[in-house]
Amino acid sequence: MANTLKVTAADISLYHVAARQLGDATQWWRIARLNGLDDPDLGGFATPVVLTLPPVDATQDSGVAGVSS
Repeated sequence: MANTLKVTAADISLYHVAARQLGDATQWWRIARLNGLDDPDLGGFATPVVLTLPPVDATQDSGVAGVSS
């Protein structure tokens, strides 16, 4: 079963979700990509939305897909 999380506008952004769930705010794009999103802002969610979360991956260290720091 995939790891999921219910989010609302109160969660502010995927940056906040990634920091809390993945330990790295710059990995917001991994959550976005997995859920078909392209904007980290969650302010437009009027109702709760369930997001699928990727596994924690310490090798993703730059925050940009395909670019290492």
